[in-house]
Amino acid sequence: MKAVVIKEPGGPEVLEWTEVDDPSPAEGEVVVDVAASALNRADVMQRMGLYPVPPGASPYPGLEVSGRISALGPGVTGWQAGDEVCALLTGGGYAEKVAVPAGQLLTVPRGVGLAEAAALPEAVATVWSNLVLTAGLRAGETLLVHGGAGGVGTTAIQIAKALGARVAATAGGPEKAARVRELGADLAIDYRTQDFVEHGPYDVILDVVGGGYLERNVRSLAADGRLVVIGLQDGLEGALNLGELVFKRASVHGTTLRTRSLEQKAAIVADVQAKAWPMIESGAVRLVIDRTLPMAEAAEAHRLMESSRHVGKILLVTG
Repeated sequence: MKAVVIKEPGGPEVLEWTEVDDPSPAEGEVVVDVAASALNRADVMQRMGLYPVPPGASPYPGLEVSGRISALGPGVTGWQAGDEVCALLTGGGYAEKVAVPAGQLLTVPRGVGLAEAAALPEAVATVWSNLVLTAGLRAGETLLVHGGAGGVGTTAIQIAKALGARVAATAGGPEKAARVRELGADLAIDYRTQDFVEHGPYDVILDVVGGGYLERNVRSLAADGRLVVIGLQDGLEGALNLGELVFKRASVHGTTLRTRSLEQKAAIVADVQAKAWPMIESGAVRLVIDRTLPMAEAAEAHRLMESSRHVGKILLVTG
């Protein structure tokens, strides 16, 4: 088969579409013939050498795919060869085939095409695990989503609205601000000209920026507010006023999906299948796909993601 290999840490040019060995399913795994994968910021960080591959994971980038099951490993039940699926991965999605733990498989939602379904697993599982399972977002609360025009952001806005929350979202420039309003955001904040703190307080903040946003995030939390940091685009360190945190009874959570155990991921995926998938099938949550490129053009897809000109997800297709 072919896969996108990272020849060495560096820019998009280090990605090479080349022949590699086929995967074999271990116990509890299936092999999926990949129809499509989707980009995530973690792929860019991995390519740059800033996001080490977890032990035992595929060295190829790609945290989500869609496709058809072609082989079953020992002990797999409930699935069969030929089933159309999408899947949450620890890596290996930029390839023609990938081995996946059966607990990380999802059905393709009704009304969603097979290739397009690759845009769902990582974004929806990230949003669901952080907003619902970690932060406990409730109807009537106010959520601030940083990076509202990205793959996670466009998903978070829609899921939060489906849960009955009021949503504010930051975006870069008037065009992206308009897009997040179209997705249901009650307030779009152009971070280039506006300070999100002035529009608070917020009960929950979903932050993909990290770094210098920490102090302002905590300052803009409501009493009993919850800040969930899932990205570090602005660096690893930030100032934290402990007094403000204590007197607000606020909490700060740092989470990542990729390094969780198989059992934790399986539990998240099961909850997503049962509770988030109906939102997609009803139309309450819509896919936002910026564009689709051939897998062999992964380098160009990475350039696009790093330019931040996209809205929603970027897909890579094998066909």
